[in-house]
Amino acid sequence: MPIKILTVDDSLTLRSIVSRAFRGYDVVIFEGANGKDGLTLAAKEKPNLILLDIAMPVMDGVTMLNKLKEDPELKLIPVIMLTAESGRENLAEIALMGARDVLVKPFKEAQLIEKAGRIITLSKVTPTP
Repeated sequence: MPIKILTVDDSLTLRSIVSRAFRGYDVVIFEGANGKDGLTLAAKEKPNLILLDIAMPVMDGVTMLNKLKEDPELKLIPVIMLTAESGRENLAEIALMGARDVLVKPFKEAQLIEKAGRIITLSKVTPTP
């Protein structure tokens, strides 16, 4: 059974980068453009990992993370926060909110795979001839 990853970011470009990074792995990617969409998808799909941007319209990532942590069915889903803010105070604050890790934008696909691989088991897909 493939791993489910939910990526929540208002940037279509970033969501495309995430999808491309996991190509070749036994992963299904679900995408949300804001925290409200992300919460709906998280409740429906119960992903194994959530990649969550902080700055988004409608509902930001901090609000979504707080709502995830308040929900008994969703609170154990690991979250990697995506942020353009790299200051030490910001990163410490994100960790205190309950995120498992932080990835500072812009990032390389290999960095994303490495961080995700510390949290979930990623299996390569064998191409069919």
